[in-house]
Amino acid sequence: MTDLLDLVALSLLPPWCGILIAERLRSGESAGAALRALVRHHWRDEPDKLATVHARAAAAICRAEATGITVVTWRDAAYPPALTTIADPPPVLWVRGQVSSLSLPSVAIVGARAGSPYALSVAERLAHDLSTAGLTIVSGLARGVDSAAHRGALAARGVTVAVLGSGVDVMYPKEHAALAREIEADGAVVSELVPGTPPQQQFFPRRNRIISGLSRAVVVIEAGEKSGSLITARSALEQGRDVLAVPGNVLSGRNRGAHALLKDGAKVVECADDILEELGLPQRNVFVCRRDGASGAAPPADPVLACLTPGEPSDLDEISERSGLSTARLLPRLFDLELQGVVARIGGGRFVRVDSSC
Repeated sequence: MTDLLDLVALSLLPPWCGILIAERLRSGESAGAALRALVRHHWRDEPDKLATVHARAAAAICRAEATGITVVTWRDAAYPPALTTIADPPPVLWVRGQVSSLSLPSVAIVGARAGSPYALSVAERLAHDLSTAGLTIVSGLARGVDSAAHRGALAARGVTVAVLGSGVDVMYPKEHAALAREIEADGAVVSELVPGTPPQQQFFPRRNRIISGLSRAVVVIEAGEKSGSLITARSALEQGRDVLAVPGNVLSGRNRGAHALLKDGAKVVECADDILEELGLPQRNVFVCRRDGASGAAPPADPVLACLTPGEPSDLDEISERSGLSTARLLPRLFDLELQGVVARIGGGRFVRVDSSC
């Protein structure tokens, strides 16, 4: 318990202490000794500093115990091995859900909060196909591309991990509370910040190093020139992870950050096979990249396609009601039809059948 208290206290020190903490812990120094040495050296004019961080740490541990949050420390066997390799791994992770999911082979998908329908569609499809291939999807639970990636993984009944810029018991954005609960069933919601910590702007760039640190590769979808996704990509490069990017519309200016990554040598991603190939993993025939613009023919008796009419958009609830399929089963089929070119996704999460006679 003393080691846990000291490790949590270390996590409460300012971010600039991160590398110093890691160096001391890697050298074999105990958490208590590292904490006392740092406090003595950097807060010599604050005699109550040690007692203060210990009190805050104890309160955080009590809050976690009361709310069912799991504490995973640097010393625990369950601490994700991939994260131990970064320069400043968090001394403590706070987890809701399945701790084991943090150690599975993972790919991060990140991008714009105000993502275009194209970006959201690509994020969902890539996450779905990578999940089907056995990879865990890591993202930040933000609006836009992040949440689309989480939903794509869930639609494939895959595992996804959400890394927060707040305590795991403080949901941000609030409307993603239900999505977070779905993620926890087989995946995890995780943060380095103690329970009860509200979201603050300075926390989000810091959490991005965890997103990339947990992952074998980072895929950037629709990132502007000042996008936070570029911070994740930069962290990935510093950590020795692969960086890949999805090309987008060159006229809108929404994807200049991702295009800059491509100019600097990031691999172009058009489908899941591109990512699997980069990682040296087996490619799946169901993820065929259609680079020639050809449209595949859908089975004539496809029940989902039969529910759609050319030129008349339908939302998921309408298609689900007509087809008798649940949303979890419906989304993967819609993705397949979209890949074949016989169904198109438009704004508002609606789908429309493509008239092949045009």
